[in-house]
Amino acid sequence: MLKYLLLAVGFVLLVKGADYFVEGSSNIAKLLKVPSIIIGLTIVAMGTSLPEASVSINAALTGANELAVSNVIGSNIFNLLVVAGLSAVMTPIAVKRSVIRREFPYSILITIVLLVMCLDKVLFGQAAAFVSRYDGMVLLVLFAVFLAYTLKDALKARKEFQDFPEDHKPLKSPAVSIVYIIAGMLGIVIGGNLVVNAATQIATAFGLSQTLIGLTIVAIGTSLPELATSVVAARKGESDIAMGNVVGSNIFNILLVLGASSAIHPVMVSQESLYDMVFLIVVSIMSYFFVASNRKVNRMEGVIMVACYAGYMIYIILR
Repeated sequence: MLKYLLLAVGFVLLVKGADYFVEGSSNIAKLLKVPSIIIGLTIVAMGTSLPEASVSINAALTGANELAVSNVIGSNIFNLLVVAGLSAVMTPIAVKRSVIRREFPYSILITIVLLVMCLDKVLFGQAAAFVSRYDGMVLLVLFAVFLAYTLKDALKARKEFQDFPEDHKPLKSPAVSIVYIIAGMLGIVIGGNLVVNAATQIATAFGLSQTLIGLTIVAIGTSLPELATSVVAARKGESDIAMGNVVGSNIFNILLVLGASSAIHPVMVSQESLYDMVFLIVVSIMSYFFVASNRKVNRMEGVIMVACYAGYMIYIILR
């Protein structure tokens, strides 16, 4: 019974933590006079990717990071199809033109780059695919470029920003906003860990293999912060934070989390992970056409995205 109690407590902490995190992040955006999408692509995306970073980098330090790629790719697939899809099912998500023109294509491009990095080892006669230390350094450089461009965009937006939409709620002070963000992040991280640990114990008790648990519960569990944050943001009408969180987290996971992990210790890539990368690229292109066609993800498109993930789950369970 304790496992089920911890599972329930974890979900409560996740939801309430996401509530405070979105509230604080939205308030910071207004205080800094920058668009919410910038906060979603940076502070929120990095904050909600802490579980992936913790799991992968700690594994790299011990030299046992074989599942780092599958964790990152699995989390990115979940972010794109379930986090964005479920948020759109609850309320259609409007997408900024800047995200359609820059950040979303960039997330697709770096996934293709990662696939090429893995395949070139096989094509040039290596026995197995892996992400080398050199590849990791290249990914970190690409992350620095993304971060520098985003910060430059934020400064430009702040300079050109003239008037914020009237919000009848008074703004909280910077100190209170930071407390909200820290408290929310603690709730998200602690709640996520409780959910992952409890779910893993429950799955083990039912006789599921550790490999299947790693590909499903761990990958999904480390993405629970993104899910909780984006769904809460969508319900609060902060669609910029919802979509910025998804796109920013996917970029953060590949470039910084996987980049840092492989720079510390080369990461082996299984054949199944190569198939998962191809699937991520395909569904990313599909999702891009959804947002590019009318600058939003509507409820029906959200349903299609969630259905695609259900099909993917069936595939990885059967393979």
